[in-house]
Amino acid sequence: MEYVFFKNQIIKIYEEYPMTIKIYSYPKCSTCRKAIKFLENAGVAFETLDITVNPPSRSELANMLENSGGDLRKLFNTSGLVYRELQLSAKLPTMSTEDAMKLLASNGKLVKRPFLVVNGSPVAVGFNEVQWKKLLAK
Repeated sequence: MEYVFFKNQIIKIYEEYPMTIKIYSYPKCSTCRKAIKFLENAGVAFETLDITVNPPSRSELANMLENSGGDLRKLFNTSGLVYRELQLSAKLPTMSTEDAMKLLASNGKLVKRPFLVVNGSPVAVGFNEVQWKKLLAK
């Protein structure tokens, strides 16, 4: 019952205050598929971008870094193959923010996903249904 209420609330808010929603995702990622299904069920319009083809811009990454308290590690897909191949767990603690941002912007497989942008502002990295409900209800 709560979900139906949420869906109706989101649709009402969306109709009154249109949002532009962009989600960077990876088609093979089950978490990304869950996030997309969540948005579809909420009845909101959104644009999906393949994060491996079109990674978030440096500007979007910088804004997300600020939103996540400046913790670079939160932006990285730490369980990904590329992260492990580059041995970033050992390199990241001493890497400059500038170098880390260049790396993230150049390879979408390094970016934690899904990466949610609402009205041009990055608002969430990773999928947490409770957090996303709150973000989209604003």
